[in-house]
Order: sequence, then C-alpha cells, then structure tokens
Amino acid sequence: MPKSGQKGIRDSLKILVDRILTPTASLLNKYRVSPNTVTLSGFALNIPAAVLIAYGLFIPAGLVIFFAGIFDLLDGVLARKMGKITVFGGFLDSTVDRLTEGVLFFGILVYYLNSSNTAGALLAYAAMFFSFLISYIRARAGSLKINCEEGLLTRGERISILILGLLFQNLTGSLFYAVIIIAIFSFITVLQRIAVVYKRSPKPAAKQKSSRRIKK
Repeated sequence: MPKSGQKGIRDSLKILVDRILTPTASLLNKYRVSPNTVTLSGFALNIPAAVLIAYGLFIPAGLVIFFAGIFDLLDGVLARKMGKITVFGGFLDSTVDRLTEGVLFFGILVYYLNSSNTAGALLAYAAMFFSFLISYIRARAGSLKINCEEGLLTRGERISILILGLLFQNLTGSLFYAVIIIAIFSFITVLQRIAVVYKRSPKPAAKQKSSRRIKK
C-alpha cells in the first residue's frame, strides 16, 4: 500500500537523499571513514555556525549549517549502505543531534540577549526546550516498545526552517519568525506525540468479577 501524508514525503526524500549521497558514501567507505567520524565532523561544523549566529553573521552561519546538514545525512547513508549500523552509532547520532540543536539555539539566544531582544531570547529557549522534548518523547516511547515518529516538525524540518531564517534575516528579519514557527509547531508536535503514545500504550485489562456458582 503506498504511503501518504508527511511520512510518505519524508520517506520519498530519504530515498532521494540515499541515491544522491551513495557515491560519496562509497568513496568514504573505500578510505575506511567510519559513520561516527562523519557524525562528529558535522557537529564540529555547527560550533562555528553558532558563533557566527551570536555575532550576527547570519548568511555564513546558514551556509555552514546547510553544509553540516550534509554530514548529518551522510553518516546514515554510510552506515546503511556499507553495513556499518551499530547500536553505539545510533546512540551517538541521536546524542549529537541534540547537542547540535542546543549549540545552535544557544547561539541564537546569545544574539538576542546581546541585542536586548528579550522576546527573541525567550522564544529561542522555548524552541530549544520543545525540540529536546520532541526527541525525549520518541526515545522514552521507544524504551516502552512504542513507535512514535509522527509530528508536524521533526528535526529535519526544524533545521530547514532555521537555515531559511538565517539566510534571509538581513533582508526580512526572518530569523525571529523562524524561531516563532519552530517554537509553536514544536509545541504542537510535543502534544501530537503525547497523544500517539497514549493511543498506542497498552491499556490495563478490565477487572473481571469472579463468579462462584452457589450449590443448593
């Protein structure tokens, strides 16, 4: 049965990305570059991106984050296509994703604090908080054997919106609106995932009254 909706779009994009990045993954595999190295390299690139944001250098920051995002996609392709999927690799990738978002939103927070924009700083904190909560709900649900990947705004969408906000900030002041969108829709995604976990959680069995036959 063909998939539809957001999940179908995401799956189609994943297939497209795999096709595009497979030649690069094959080359990295040839030189024995591990997926974990690619993961950490992507995170390392996001650190200067956060510094650039804090100093108001938005276009360079957006370009660096975009380039780092290629590493974030490439590590998964390398692991899948080259048979290098490991438990620790999945753990590291998830952990680095949270570190990356934390670093980037911290850069935004510093920028708004330096600009005396209290609303922007609070929104940056809210966006970071709800982004972390989205990932926590998925991880906690996974520990309960409940699949919970649904939601309006997963990490890919959040990073994409952030990149666009940075690239057009100098023209339209779009970073502030990007942060608002991320904060609001991340909160909605949190509610969605809570509802999904509630729906898929095993329900306690109804208590059955034990009946005894009375012998006359």
